[in-house]
Amino acid sequence: MAQKNGVSRRQTLQGVGLAGTAAFLGTVGGVPVKAATGASDGVTTNARVHPAIAKRVFETPLIDTHEHLLEEKERLAASHPRVQADDWSLLLNHYLNSDLLVAGMPKDAYDKFFSKDTDPVDKWRQIEPYWPAVKNTGYAQAVRFAMRQLYDVDELSAATVKKVQMAYERTRRAGFYRRILCELGKIESCQVNYLARPFSESDMPTLLMQDLSIVGMFAGPDFKGFGKPTGIEVQSLADWHRVIDWWFDKYGKYAVAVKSQNAYSRDIDYEQVPAEKVEGIFKKRLANGSLTAEERKALEDHLFWYAVQKATECKLPVKLHTGYYAGQNGMPLGRLSHNASSATDLCRKAPETRFVFMHICYPYYEELLAAAKNYTNAYVDMCWSWIINPVAAKDFLKKFLVTVPANKILTFGGDYIPVEPVLGHATIARRGIALALSELVEEGWLSLSDAMDLIDPIMHNNARQIFNLSEKTRILENVKWT
Repeated sequence: MAQKNGVSRRQTLQGVGLAGTAAFLGTVGGVPVKAATGASDGVTTNARVHPAIAKRVFETPLIDTHEHLLEEKERLAASHPRVQADDWSLLLNHYLNSDLLVAGMPKDAYDKFFSKDTDPVDKWRQIEPYWPAVKNTGYAQAVRFAMRQLYDVDELSAATVKKVQMAYERTRRAGFYRRILCELGKIESCQVNYLARPFSESDMPTLLMQDLSIVGMFAGPDFKGFGKPTGIEVQSLADWHRVIDWWFDKYGKYAVAVKSQNAYSRDIDYEQVPAEKVEGIFKKRLANGSLTAEERKALEDHLFWYAVQKATECKLPVKLHTGYYAGQNGMPLGRLSHNASSATDLCRKAPETRFVFMHICYPYYEELLAAAKNYTNAYVDMCWSWIINPVAAKDFLKKFLVTVPANKILTFGGDYIPVEPVLGHATIARRGIALALSELVEEGWLSLSDAMDLIDPIMHNNARQIFNLSEKTRILENVKWT
């Protein structure tokens, strides 16, 4: 192959390594495909990926702006409720489990597969009938890439499941988070929305940086999870304001952002409701009274804006779930279709607040492009999107880069509870980033130089600036949790 810009195909493959080679040539579950167009098996190869772009993308550190990772010590002790079985099935227990159910896997087979009482090697039998139907989804490809890179297994099967389990046990040792994330994934840091409590005092604070969850501050609100740790006796709305203040006073300087996934239960159309209008509603809620839908919304709206104002005072971006729901048989698309419109209302009501709209509002991502292009304080995080729909995510990034200022995009967040699939997801994201940039160059929308200049910003520099990571790192390096 002739050299382009001084980089030959051979040099590219040597520099990029295993993961990059797979991305450059085209893959099926991490297995390289012959670099020829029009493959007879119907697999589309990645002949359009520019070798210099591929090399640069696979060498460049990522900042991971969204995870739900457990602490490593919890994984090693298998002490968390989400670790149902400490074996290879755990890699399928977040997201891919939903694809298995949607493909028709019966509940009894599902329960047996994820049970700690089932022999790990025997678990293959439970998913074998459904594996062909799910193996090519983004959820499955992230797991397959991870198994290839961590366990040297090209294809999950009856013949390889024992090897997978043995490799799982060898891999899950002290230090495996840094090995997977930093050494193999080239991930500089992660931002974790810890699901078991509002803020996790991490043992690895500069690697597993933390969001402060605000959803329980306003949805419900969660008197036990948020109120009890403060020691504040809550008898009025003003007392609950003090509870919210306590969380920001204690963790605001350590958090990188605040996070809400309240969009799972309603639209993000929060109105700025004054305190006097909800004082009575709050007391009714405090007394375990039943609230009407209108009362519940008014109370949530007021408390949402109180928490957002605190976040803004602490210079913390506000991360909001938009679009697709995890799980199965429970997503009202009509509600999701309003998320982008509501996002613009939030930006207009709070121009000093930086809103980070997560998951590209899939499948309504064209509308989110318009929101980000028009509003100074609207940012978009592509977290999760690469495994919901890798092709849509690639197309979204292409459109974003020729529509919206490039400093407003965050291109990766694994969004996982177990750490292993983060590696596979990062590989998919790198592959998509390389494809998006290469196609923009091939189609004449970007010069090669311009494409190369975008790689550092969209893979890490934007995150450093939006979340003030240099200052946060300095603070977290010296933190002593009490």
